[in-house]
Amino acid sequence: MTQFCRKSFQSNLRRRMQRHVSMLRRCILRLLDRFLVCSLGKPARYRMLPHSTLSPPSSVSVGPGGERRRRSISLEHVIRHNHDSESDLVALKISLLGDCQIGKTSFLEKYVGDDEQEQGGIQSKGLNLMDKTLVVGGARISYCMWEVEGDKKSKGNIPLACKNSVAILFMFDLTSRCTLNSVMKWYQQARKWNQTAIPILIGTKFDDFIQLPIDLQWTIASQARAYAKAFNATLFFSSATYNINVNKIFKFITAKLFDLPWTVERNVTVGEPIIDF
Repeated sequence: MTQFCRKSFQSNLRRRMQRHVSMLRRCILRLLDRFLVCSLGKPARYRMLPHSTLSPPSSVSVGPGGERRRRSISLEHVIRHNHDSESDLVALKISLLGDCQIGKTSFLEKYVGDDEQEQGGIQSKGLNLMDKTLVVGGARISYCMWEVEGDKKSKGNIPLACKNSVAILFMFDLTSRCTLNSVMKWYQQARKWNQTAIPILIGTKFDDFIQLPIDLQWTIASQARAYAKAFNATLFFSSATYNINVNKIFKFITAKLFDLPWTVERNVTVGEPIIDF
């Protein structure tokens, strides 16, 4: 019994030490990110899997007919890399773009949660950085999310925010058609710096949207679906207040990146939270 207690104590101590080391590593990375963000002309760098281990999510291959095809990450390769490396955390970058006051920050805070926010949201001029760590098939994945504030001064951060991103979320307020109209400009700017990231179009404030007249809902939904088709993007209607489709969006990103099954059904019914792909 004494030997069992000793082994249990040693195991708990080892896990606590690993957690402390992991937290220290994350703090150092955030400080490095902040330094890089504040450095003029120096793009931020993330710890990505080496090219020798697997192709990065943003890489593409050219098919026999000249078409560009995205390469998805093999989850088995990620797990194998984690076992072989002293660091078991793979950091992947996601960008959020859209006008001011459309709910980007609330959307992020709902997904990240209170515990993660306390550990390290980083705010810089025109940028808001948060991260979320999750376990996928035995691999620890950290989504490092870069939100660009929507004012004109912040648009200079688009190159920094979009470079090396594996996914770009183009967001608009479902109750404000002008923010939907702006999505096209955000898309064009982002694609200048990243042509391979997974595009996702997100309408926020669905809980307010369903209070609009049904004919206006239909008009906005039709325009949003047309934009999503033009971007070759998946469309989600969401609400941070009621956590509608927030987690599903990141599950979808994970499924696309790691070639995992995607079981959510398409829903294009006006008056319901649309998922169109």
